[in-house]
Amino acid sequence: MVRWLARFGIALSFVAVGISHFTDPEVFVGIMPPYLPWHLELVYLSGIFEILGGLGLLFPVSRRFAAYGLLALLVAVYPANIHMLVNEVYLEGMRREPWLLWLRMPFQFVFAFAVGFAGDLWFRPSPAPKAPSSPDADLDREKGDNIQCVGESKEEQSETLSRSE
Repeated sequence: MVRWLARFGIALSFVAVGISHFTDPEVFVGIMPPYLPWHLELVYLSGIFEILGGLGLLFPVSRRFAAYGLLALLVAVYPANIHMLVNEVYLEGMRREPWLLWLRMPFQFVFAFAVGFAGDLWFRPSPAPKAPSSPDADLDREKGDNIQCVGESKEEQSETLSRSE
């Protein structure tokens, strides 16, 4: 249940922030380091990856791949966090407190850990145990005695086999 809640919460946050890359791109353009080219295009591209990664976490077939992609995205956008800290660049509506910029730095690692947890990259749930088989069933399987024709008992089947030999 905890993993499901984490997965849903992280997926929702990535999808919401990804959408905001398109609805309010100026906010993200404003925090990009000046040495990077194509600010608006990179904002749109990261928004696409955030949406796809967030949605990908929700489906078992894409969950691990999406988690790896989101981890790569967090690494790729980390320079923007460094730029914000070094140059005291604040998001629109963010309190102008330097300690908040410092807080963003380790929080990215906590968020990365949560992405890995939600994406089953670590602390993976163990598969359901297989039903134990009896020692007799294993012996029968080795001898081929567990083969049975539909509608025949084992005795009837062995009579049929002995007649054919």
